[in-house]
Amino acid sequence: MRIEKFSQAICERIGCYVYILIDPRDKTVFYVGKGVANRVFDHVGCALDSETENDKYNLIREITSEGYCVEHLILRHGIDEKTALEIESCVIDLFDYLYIITGKPSLTNIVKGHNSWTRGLKTVDEIIQLYDAKPVTLEEPCIIININRKYDAHMDDEKLYEATRASWVLGPKRNKAKYVVAAYRGLVREIYEIESWNPIYDRWEFFGKIADEPIRSKYKNGSLEKYIKKGGQNPIRYSF
Repeated sequence: MRIEKFSQAICERIGCYVYILIDPRDKTVFYVGKGVANRVFDHVGCALDSETENDKYNLIREITSEGYCVEHLILRHGIDEKTALEIESCVIDLFDYLYIITGKPSLTNIVKGHNSWTRGLKTVDEIIQLYDAKPVTLEEPCIIININRKYDAHMDDEKLYEATRASWVLGPKRNKAKYVVAAYRGLVREIYEIESWNPIYDRWEFFGKIADEPIRSKYKNGSLEKYIKKGGQNPIRYSF
């Protein structure tokens, strides 16, 4: 039987909660969320009543078109919103990690969990980087590129390079740089030796390679607090 909503009595008593949506065909969890009242049921209604295209809605339509009903599971209830946000974020991090190590289908959540960077899933090495990173002084002419919007903690070397090298609004000053520093959250994630520049309309991409030692080890995982200020919008900084 398909349950489409809670009673008014439940809505008044359940408080804030964290829930998951499950594909009944293989019991795969495909969405994690938090809400109040009948939020847990809204996704199915929206998928069936609108023409919006995204992974979550498309999967829900596929499930229902085959005669199945999305399963709903409440993980925690009767909690405040702050606690719900933390639990939601923790569960999203865990499923994202399981996807990486097992290759099982990932969540359809578009937005990462609350405070996923500052307090989310990290290796012990990343904890050390976050809390014990030493400020670096870039002695070579470098362009620092902030890749916050492109970065994924589990991306491999090739994906990190591709996220860093293109495409950026840069002036002639770029030709004076010898290295490009990939920066995320104020930390050096990688440093590349520039081999050439290529125009892409009004932007530029570089081609290069990971910097040789000792340049790389001297800067990688260091703090760029001398160069990147909080609140700055421009992703480009120069060390010279």
